[in-house]
Amino acid sequence: MIPIDVFTGRDVAVFGLGMSGIAAAKALSAGGAHVFAWDDAPEKRWKADEENVQCGDLSTSDWSRFAALVLSPGVPLTHPSPHWIVMKAQEAGVEIIGDTELFFRQREAEGSKAKTIVVTGTNGKSTTTALTAHLLRESGRNVQEGGNIGRAVLDLEPFADDAIYVLEMSSFQIDLTPSLHPNAAALLNITPDHLDRHGSLEHYAAIKARVFAKMGEGDTAVIGVDDPECRKIADGLAGPYEVKRISVEHEVEEGVFAEGAELFEIGNGKRGDEVSIDGISALRGTHNWQNAAAAYALVRSQGLTLQEVELGFRTFPGLSHRMQLVGKLGRILFVNDSKATNADAAGKALAAFDNIYWIAGGRAKEGGLKGLEPFFQKINKVYLIGEAAEDFDKALGDDLEHTISGTLEEAVKQATEDAVAAANPHESVVLLSPACASYDQFDNFEKRGEAFIDAVLAIDDVIPADGNGDAPE
Repeated sequence: MIPIDVFTGRDVAVFGLGMSGIAAAKALSAGGAHVFAWDDAPEKRWKADEENVQCGDLSTSDWSRFAALVLSPGVPLTHPSPHWIVMKAQEAGVEIIGDTELFFRQREAEGSKAKTIVVTGTNGKSTTTALTAHLLRESGRNVQEGGNIGRAVLDLEPFADDAIYVLEMSSFQIDLTPSLHPNAAALLNITPDHLDRHGSLEHYAAIKARVFAKMGEGDTAVIGVDDPECRKIADGLAGPYEVKRISVEHEVEEGVFAEGAELFEIGNGKRGDEVSIDGISALRGTHNWQNAAAAYALVRSQGLTLQEVELGFRTFPGLSHRMQLVGKLGRILFVNDSKATNADAAGKALAAFDNIYWIAGGRAKEGGLKGLEPFFQKINKVYLIGEAAEDFDKALGDDLEHTISGTLEEAVKQATEDAVAAANPHESVVLLSPACASYDQFDNFEKRGEAFIDAVLAIDDVIPADGNGDAPE
């Protein structure tokens, strides 16, 4: 835990008692603040009580006493309308911040020399965060990894001057972190997502761009330039920090360019030595070349050698629930891409495989399956699950053979039977890449992915993938 003493002796409200909220309440208490915690959900309050976090109804509190409201990033700040807790704070003139703001304020207050790397973007940020942390860890650095992935940021180890904190940050977290100042940061891409929470693509992009706002001399900004919103942001970056562009579509003047599965570090328009990620299962597909290029640029900014980078790539096991190879049955691969909660993310997985038996559905997001039409020729059949099944059934029409399976377990069963019956002489894939949120049938995408894994490993004669995410022979 990182004790937060920047509010010592003061009253602080904490709202939203998920993983990050409970961690924030504990860290503030450890630093001497008087914490008043609350959540609209009774089960979250019961969980907080089990964690020795005392709750008090903030709807009836005297808000003049509070120095700050620490808000869970999952609680609406502006759109579609501010949550009641936000309006309470605003009416009382109480600043609204997140747990990541506490992290950056505390680092500044302590004068710590610890470095912080932040990764954001619509898609790929979890893989890039995990890969960046892995490369640094494999090279012997003291690495702390968390934020929007794995551990809450305030659950990480206290600041140490030799530590590098690698943090995934969502747009919601950035919006609650006015003191955000990473030593290196990557903005991977921007596509429409969470527009219900941000109102417009322009506002969403402006929030993402704040990751670079406070950078100074010695810092490094890494930005993907393969989409128009990020290109616009990249063209506007100006300051004493380094700017490294990354691309999988064209060479860049300064940064990292991926050509096939080869990465080239480019300076002054000239290619340097290449690093190959060819044959690494966990980095399969064009989208993972972008992730690898970003991680490459980030860790080079922290002094890793080319040899350290290449060795680290070779031992990367991949990210659970993101194009995770689960097992193999003859020539049939089973791939868990439960983290693909929108069409753009699902498209990355569909692009990486052929002869696909695709499991899709859940709670649909705006746009549904729009944009995935170019991949239809790679798909043998679709198995629809969850709330979106009927709408997707209508959307697919006669374009693709499909069936409404209803549940994930039934979809795995049907897809496996069809793939076995087809006896394709080439590799085929039973792919869970839902293009939907999970909340209709599962608590989160992790639970959905675990259910897929359990269903696959229950199939007779399936051979599990090894610990490095490689296909069994």
